[in-house]
Amino acid sequence: MMSHPFGRMNRRDFFKTSAASVAGLAVLSGAERAFGTARGATPGKTKVALVKTNDRKRGVTEALKLLDVPSPKGKPVLLKPNFNTSDPTPGSTHNDTLRQLVLELRERGAAAVTLGESSGPPPTKKVMEEKGVLALADELKFGILNFEELAEADWVHFDPPGNHWAGGFDIPKAVATSEYLVSTCCLKTHQYGGVFTMSLKLAVGLTPKSIRRQLHRSPDMRRMIAELNLAYKPQFIVLDGVEAFVDGGPSQGKKVSADVFVAGTDRVAVDAVGVAILKDLGSNEAIMGTKIFAQEQIQRAVELGLGISRPDEIELVAADDAGRAYAEKIKSILAQG
Repeated sequence: MMSHPFGRMNRRDFFKTSAASVAGLAVLSGAERAFGTARGATPGKTKVALVKTNDRKRGVTEALKLLDVPSPKGKPVLLKPNFNTSDPTPGSTHNDTLRQLVLELRERGAAAVTLGESSGPPPTKKVMEEKGVLALADELKFGILNFEELAEADWVHFDPPGNHWAGGFDIPKAVATSEYLVSTCCLKTHQYGGVFTMSLKLAVGLTPKSIRRQLHRSPDMRRMIAELNLAYKPQFIVLDGVEAFVDGGPSQGKKVSADVFVAGTDRVAVDAVGVAILKDLGSNEAIMGTKIFAQEQIQRAVELGLGISRPDEIELVAADDAGRAYAEKIKSILAQG
């Protein structure tokens, strides 16, 4: 798919090529939303790939090999990054990670790749221009879907039972009906109430900006983040942890080198591993003083059946001795709950 003037042709083409229909779309139960295990994982477990590297190309490539991701052959792929702002990684998705993901999806036969995002508070188009993403889209011939420019008819409303959103929430129809959705996130803390921002919190970038104010004013923020994830399901998630914020965030914070990539099909498992890595790095009290599965984002996601429910359901896999040694370290942190 060619990159056209921002958000217009790409949006129309994306809806045209998406084979899924929104007719009769409803919030699925936790059991229906359960992902199952990644291919090759031990029964009852979900595979999470861990690659110890500071090379983003290698990190993406090795993680996807270890995970044995479902084939996107012949399908339009929607790629959701972390472009809250244009701040350097881990403030936002690194362009090298984005580039390699697009190339890997193409190599696996994706019919088209479209990047979809809504930044905030800065305008999405401005963020993408500052990051050089529009130029990258022209170079690699992937599409851009600016959620900020969607018409009212291009949104789907969800109001699942027991959710903490006043009147429910909306996400883009393109996301709700996507045949093949990929999420890529960073490794970082969140100083404005989220505690951490990884795969589950990516969902906030799917909402209209008008309802995000409700999220940031609510004592139930972390539960609300998890609830957004009921509305869609990624085929897999890639977490770039070459650099991490161990305090502050999401745009700027105390940055350290972590030199790790994580990938999985289960958002709860990916975030649990990410929080374990933050604990290993030495993070703030909100991370260090709370057990991983007691973190409200994870706790609520478990209640909703969005993924695994216990740390022993994670099967960490690595490509080399360095990765295996680090996986054992992370496994021991996960075992503490």
